[in-house]
Amino acid sequence: MPNTPNAYDLAIIGGGINGCGIARDAAGRGLKVLLCEKTDLAAGTSSASTKLIHGGLRYLEHYEFGLVRESLSEREVLWEMAPHIIWPLRFVLPHNPGLRPAWLIRLGLFLYDHIGGRKKLPASKTLSLKNDPAGEPLKPGFGKAFEYSDCWVEDSRLVVLNAMDAAERGADVRVGSELIEAKREAKSWSLQLKDRDGNTDTIQAKALVNAAGPWVGDVIERRLGANSRANIRLVKGSHIVVPKMFEHERCYIFQNADKRIIFAIPYQTDFTLIGTTDLELTELPGKIEISEDEIAYLCNAASEYFEKPVTPDDVVWTYSGVRPLYNDGDSSAQEVTRDYVLERTGPAEGPALLSIFGGKITTFRRLAGDAMKKLEDCFPNAGPEWTRGATLPGGDFATDGFDDLVEALAAEYPKLERRLLRRLVRAYGTRTRKLLGDATDTPSLGTHFGDTLYEREVRYLQTVEWANSAESVLWRRSKLGLKVDDKGKKALKAWFDKKKTEAMPTMS
Repeated sequence: MPNTPNAYDLAIIGGGINGCGIARDAAGRGLKVLLCEKTDLAAGTSSASTKLIHGGLRYLEHYEFGLVRESLSEREVLWEMAPHIIWPLRFVLPHNPGLRPAWLIRLGLFLYDHIGGRKKLPASKTLSLKNDPAGEPLKPGFGKAFEYSDCWVEDSRLVVLNAMDAAERGADVRVGSELIEAKREAKSWSLQLKDRDGNTDTIQAKALVNAAGPWVGDVIERRLGANSRANIRLVKGSHIVVPKMFEHERCYIFQNADKRIIFAIPYQTDFTLIGTTDLELTELPGKIEISEDEIAYLCNAASEYFEKPVTPDDVVWTYSGVRPLYNDGDSSAQEVTRDYVLERTGPAEGPALLSIFGGKITTFRRLAGDAMKKLEDCFPNAGPEWTRGATLPGGDFATDGFDDLVEALAAEYPKLERRLLRRLVRAYGTRTRKLLGDATDTPSLGTHFGDTLYEREVRYLQTVEWANSAESVLWRRSKLGLKVDDKGKKALKAWFDKKKTEAMPTMS
């Protein structure tokens, strides 16, 4: 069947981290893969995370040792796959004796250090906040803290890089393509797709993966006309961004009286990111956004620790996402498992449907591998697991080689600003050379939209990374939405409105 143009081995619905991760894995095994995304890559939950590759220290309290072990073991694997968008962070946990006792935290950190195969990341330690710079922005009552390691990730870029790698391995990635209907036939799925211009296309696939995130139930019930045995629990997580609260590069993890935790993380040089909330939803809203109560919660929680209070007036930006968690019967939103559940349905001899529930951005690679195991009987000639140790686009350099790569590019492009080169390497790694091409100086980068964003980068994002709007560039692929002013944003929108489609001659 896959020898015909519209026939595929595997069709995947949803361009978030799970969908793109599965597409990459499957394409690398030699399958003919279609990935369709209605709006934009990482447009939903996958760009609304806390931007961490982490084990989930708090999950130890819920006895989710398997999830924590699996997540911890993935930290360094992912870091080596994409050292341009993933790098280590140190987290400072001020001890609040009225909440968890010190011995319990030490025990948790001992497990955190040892159950995940840590090799390169530094171990945990105890700090005196009276003598350490980490104590300076905190209230004077906090004297002791614990410090441990996890990693940062540019979440939406991780999604895009997986989609790029999938496409480079032969996958058909269709951004702006909506699933209208899917019908199970005798030996394949028949899917009707519609693009942004209203054009429809019908494709066939041996198996179908529903990786629609919070819309996974909607796809099952409204697009497939079926019922799911699984119960979906929708939990909204929101974040706030405020002006920089501290000067050092470490992060904070704060315990709250409600037994939840929040993070305070350096963000985009000039800001601090604070989150997240856990708010259960009874239905998926048309627009996912933070509530006033959530803003107040995060401000109050952070103000319990910072000497300078955080107020709603300080908030310069917010973002929210909905996690499609598997309902395991726990009573509170923060106790629902973040582990993933893969539900396969369909007749034994007919085309399979695999629906994805839950999961964390940290475990996407493992999830993709498990998804392929669930479908292995559908593809007996597929290749073996291959993603461990395989770098993502731009990530083919050493985990400690970031500064060396910046220096090499500075030598190759001596007339370009060092600040620009550092940001480009953080986003594109070794692919920065492909983006810059024959640019010799700043004027050759084209229109300046603000901060370090130029037309050459926008053209690259449009032609190589499926960017389709000013929003997709500013808030997902470049992360410059807080740095480009209103004039630049309007100019960028006008640029996209003109629908410039010519490819850059240097990107052959």
